[in-house]
Amino acid sequence: MHHILQGRNEEPLSTPLYCIISSSVTMRHIFLLLLPYLDVCGIQAAANLRVCAFNLQHFGESKAKKQDVMQTYAKIITRCDVCLLQEVRDNRQKALPQLLEHLNKYDLQHEYKAVASERLGRSETYQEQYVFVYRANKVTVTGQYQYPDDKPGDVDAFSREPFVVRFKAPKTAIKEFVLIPQHTSPANVSKELDALYDVLQHVRRRWKTENIMLLGDFNADCAYLSKRSRGKLRLFRDNNLFWLMPEKTDTTVRDSTSCAYDRIVVHGDTLANAVVPFSAKPFNFQMEYRLSEEEALKVSDHYPIEVLLKNNASKVSFSLFLVSLLIFSADESLSLMAILLKVGKTRHTV
Repeated sequence: MHHILQGRNEEPLSTPLYCIISSSVTMRHIFLLLLPYLDVCGIQAAANLRVCAFNLQHFGESKAKKQDVMQTYAKIITRCDVCLLQEVRDNRQKALPQLLEHLNKYDLQHEYKAVASERLGRSETYQEQYVFVYRANKVTVTGQYQYPDDKPGDVDAFSREPFVVRFKAPKTAIKEFVLIPQHTSPANVSKELDALYDVLQHVRRRWKTENIMLLGDFNADCAYLSKRSRGKLRLFRDNNLFWLMPEKTDTTVRDSTSCAYDRIVVHGDTLANAVVPFSAKPFNFQMEYRLSEEEALKVSDHYPIEVLLKNNASKVSFSLFLVSLLIFSADESLSLMAILLKVGKTRHTV
């Protein structure tokens, strides 16, 4: 597990830091003095990129009218840099614009945009959309397509065929990655999960990439998918695929259920190594926001799930290095920068 080094909760210095550092103090004293003020000194480390998936449970105009629900959605979704939304049932295309407006009013530090699939489903009376909400200052969409679901011998394998999106994230170690969403039909979980392997291969061929993440409400547990069935699925057998959510994870809100329905799977060693260890988990918004089960179920019967992608190496301000040269010898300055860089990286690890 990663440990976080926290600075003391003190007010920022009104006097420039370099004015109060005495050249007679030891490196250890300097380190302790500077630790709470790393950001003031210009040592910036971009936060890890948070990718989420959230089954909103029948999100449409009715839910969009409930201000308490929309407020909770805003709290949850604005935690994420990219968030897959499922069970979006916005027939008249009014609820999603309202949600985006709510997000942008709630979090003024970021601009939230969305890219959405067409309405999907075999029934005219019940259709859903996949929607990716993302922070426009953190990632950009560089490609998207609706999986055709027309493989010979397995046409129309999905009730809701994946809507594949490629993101560029320059501040992450991975730089660019592809997300394949899937909300399986509970009546056809094994077949759809196995067909999802074909989607993975389709994306690899089409975009010549190995950095692919599959995520969503797979219904991959309890009565919908037995352990015996899992062993037959290519998605489980391929050694290049890493299932990140622990098997006994509960992604459901109801106290009466404990199932790992929602999953995150990454393809390839490169993307797997770009994941912050042990960061894949559900976000228990009921506990976090102190809601009763009844109140939480008004939001959804699923917890959102998330994973962190590692950021680039921290950058040390060159101006601070020049200041240090005025106070210390060159060797001492280089040692100090090395210490601060290491601490800066650790402090910003989530």
